[in-house]
Amino acid sequence: MTRTESALPDPDDLGVALESMETPIGLLNMAATSQGLVRIGFGYMAEREDLMSELDQMSCSVGQGDPVWLEEPIAQLREYFDGRRHRFDLSLDWRLSHGFYRRVLDALMGVDYGTTVSYGELARMAGSSRAARAVGTAMSTNPIPLIVPCHRVVRSDGSVGEYGGRPEVKTWLIEHEHFHRG
Repeated sequence: MTRTESALPDPDDLGVALESMETPIGLLNMAATSQGLVRIGFGYMAEREDLMSELDQMSCSVGQGDPVWLEEPIAQLREYFDGRRHRFDLSLDWRLSHGFYRRVLDALMGVDYGTTVSYGELARMAGSSRAARAVGTAMSTNPIPLIVPCHRVVRSDGSVGEYGGRPEVKTWLIEHEHFHRG
């Protein structure tokens, strides 16, 4: 290892920055590392505790990160809720998503603002046409909702289905995007 390499801190040693913001759909709890946004949790789900336990598994110092890491995600989310942002341009830290679920979330990033796809369609997009139920699980474990737009995935009959136990939030997000897509 060179002297320069040994002087650089491991990204995991830098910690995790935490912040909350009020939105039209309620409180969002966010976490970011030096690599990017790692987690968004909905306040109505008492996610702060779940968020903390997930982040503890990353071997980072929770709450010890640089608050500047969350400035851009917060700014872009505000623009989204104002109807001025249709695509997020953020660095994401994918450490909380792996394997097939990560493949599904990568495919989901290709679903455009103001549109929806079914669980089956997303399964096909992810390369596993018979995995619609697994896609549902991937949506329910999505660590970065809104940015990775799981609200754009609906049932095959067009109904919205669940969204963290609050289908009205999913409906609001879909209607918000339809109204602002121009």
